[in-house]
Amino acid sequence: MKQLSIHTLQHVPYEGLGCIENWIRKHHHQLSYTRLYESISFSEIADFDWLIVMGGPMSVYEEDLFPWLKEEKRFIKEAIEKGKTVLGICLGSQLIAEVLGARVFPNKLKEIGWFQVTKTQAGKQHSLLNGIDPDEFSVFHWHGDTYDLPPATEHLYFTDICKHQAFVFDNRVLGIQFHLEVTNETLKGMIENGRQELEEADNIQTENSILENISQAMENHQKMYMLLDNLVSIHQ
Repeated sequence: MKQLSIHTLQHVPYEGLGCIENWIRKHHHQLSYTRLYESISFSEIADFDWLIVMGGPMSVYEEDLFPWLKEEKRFIKEAIEKGKTVLGICLGSQLIAEVLGARVFPNKLKEIGWFQVTKTQAGKQHSLLNGIDPDEFSVFHWHGDTYDLPPATEHLYFTDICKHQAFVFDNRVLGIQFHLEVTNETLKGMIENGRQELEEADNIQTENSILENISQAMENHQKMYMLLDNLVSIHQ
């Protein structure tokens, strides 16, 4: 596998790369960060091959509260225009969706906990998802916003609560609402910092329910690694 230079945009300390960092280290890729909770200093686009945009509790439309969102969106847009491979998770996928021209808005229901995602017909046929089985599986979610499907993208996954769970643009820009990457550490960090959202509801699981199913995170790591391998293979 070709060695890559991977730059990551991280919005809060407790939503890091999770198992993605294991994959990066295993393949000896170079890794750099912009940690937006520390300083707003973006890399030169020419300095990396991949851009990974992580999650966070803020919304893409909260530019008044988080002024750096405007600069971050410009940075992501330039990376896409320059032909970089871009992966966005949760907030990251919403930022990509807006940059690609879609509307981002609050979903009718929040989705917090372990819920089934299902491949669309396009997802079943897309090479990016080769080897990622079954077509329906349980994965961790923590999001209140959603988005319209951006123009010229392929819709890959959906849930009953949130229709647009994953999309791909030009076989190299991937947005995923759910969290294949979470580890024990990141799950506990998200709970600790977002416990006030864990209200009793069918679409929101309790802290105990989330932690009781933590073994599913390990199963989903293999799906994350396969997805990353496929993303590399498409562009070799």
